[in-house]
Formats: sequence, C-alpha cells, structure tokens
Amino acid sequence: MRVGTRESKLAMRQTEIFCQRMAEVNPGVECMVVGMKSLGDVDLKSPLNQMAATGAFVRELDDAMLRGEIDCSVNSLKDIPIDVRDGLSVVAIFERDDDCDVILPCPLEDLPEGARVGTASVRRQSMLAELRPDLEVVNLRGNIHTRLKRLDDGDFDAIILAKAGLDRMGIDRPMFPLDKGHFVPAPAQGAIAVECRADDVETLEALRRLDHPRTRIAVGVERGIMKLMGAGCSSPVGINAVVDGDVVRVRAVSYGYTPEPRRVEAELSCDYVMDELLDIADYLVGKRDVL
Repeated sequence: MRVGTRESKLAMRQTEIFCQRMAEVNPGVECMVVGMKSLGDVDLKSPLNQMAATGAFVRELDDAMLRGEIDCSVNSLKDIPIDVRDGLSVVAIFERDDDCDVILPCPLEDLPEGARVGTASVRRQSMLAELRPDLEVVNLRGNIHTRLKRLDDGDFDAIILAKAGLDRMGIDRPMFPLDKGHFVPAPAQGAIAVECRADDVETLEALRRLDHPRTRIAVGVERGIMKLMGAGCSSPVGINAVVDGDVVRVRAVSYGYTPEPRRVEAELSCDYVMDELLDIADYLVGKRDVL
C-alpha cells in the first residue's frame, strides 16, 4: 500500500503510527511511505486564513490519490476540508489524542503585560485577544520544531501549540494546558484521519479496520456544525464534542460573526438529527439569538 504524507516530522510520525496500526490489524499489507510537500509547507509567510487554496495541507496528496500515484494519505483531520474532494473518502479516523491547546514555556497568567505570543491560528488569536488584550499576538508559521526554536531564540515570550502534536513527537518540556472552557479546541483537533479513493474497494476494506466509532461521532458533530456555519479549517471557531455513553456533550465558540463572541454548551443524543446541529450553527453565526 502506497501511503502519502507531508514531509514534516509530525506528519511522518503520524504516518509511522498509521503503519504500526496497519501491521496490527492487516498483517499481510506492506506500507510504502511517499513523502510530499504541500502548499502550506512551502508558503510559510501567508496567514493560514488568507491562503487562497482550499486544503492548503492536503491538496497535493489528494491530487496524487486521484491520479492513482498513492493509495491513501494520512493527515491531521483538522487539516482536511469539510467538503472532501469528489472521489475521495475519509475512511478511518483514529481514537483521538489529547485535544487541548498548550502554552509554552509558562502559564498564560504568568505572562507580563505586553508579552509577545506566537500562534498561526486565528481561533487562538481571537481567544487570546478576548482574555488578555494586553498581549502582543503575532502570526507564527512553521512546523513544531521551527516554532520551538523561535521560542528558544527569544523571538517570542510564549507560543501556543496543540498538545497532541507535541505528545506524538515525544517532546518533553514545560507546557501548560489552556482551559478548554475558554480555549475551545478546533474541530477535530487531536484526531488523525486516513483518506483513500472512494472506489478502491480493497483499500477501503483494509482501512475501515482502523476506524474508532466514538471519535468519528464526536468529530462528525464538530465538523457538521462547522460546515453548517459555512466556516473552514482556519475560521475563528472552536467546536469540541465528547461522547459520554449515549450523549454527546458539545462546547463551541465563534468570533467575528456577531459583535460579541457566541458560546454554546449543549447535549445531544448520539443519534442526533441535523436540525440540532443547524440550531447550534445558526446561533454561532448570529442567525438566531437563542438556542
């Protein structure tokens, strides 16, 4: 099986995890990793929310799959656009890792007034501006190691990253989880996903054995609300769902759609209907004032 991935260290590590799990559930399948550069890896200057191409981190991989050059691709699910390309399917979603944001090298409350904080996420930028308007929040692009080096070099007083990526890379240094009550994670944060061609029956069958149903339900709620909002991977929106028995607990926040941020805490059944997601989406974008 030819497995496509970005060439970043984190993407390669996630693909190693995929290959290990494939060996466990499909011992007769041999994986050959094919590394590629994405637009998001090459263009490190443009803010993510202003980059023209949809799917800045997956487009090249999708193209290669559709051309038959690779059989599947491994990505962070939050980098995959809500509207998956025609002819492709997100067939496996791994059990989600820790989905919180962390700040390094000190707690947020320990930062002095005017401290310089780096993050590429407009979601995190909006949350920081709301909670600590005294901080200087600066756009910071690059892979995990590049961002950590810039922190160590003194370019920033602090940076914010996703904990899952640090954990997967085995990075052990002082980091402080940000309260998910305010810093609501991005939709699908912490989840690894595998795409393949929708008509590739053999690959579909092998990959389905890797799917984690509870995570699929949770991220389905998150990405469903985001789609109904008309939002995208780089929108100033946090949506997080947790499956607890037969209940899905949803926490969400949106910025920029209304004069003040909109926050939601709700419970849905695991067999929810789309109208329930639409109610939440409409509230977050200001189309309705009560849930």
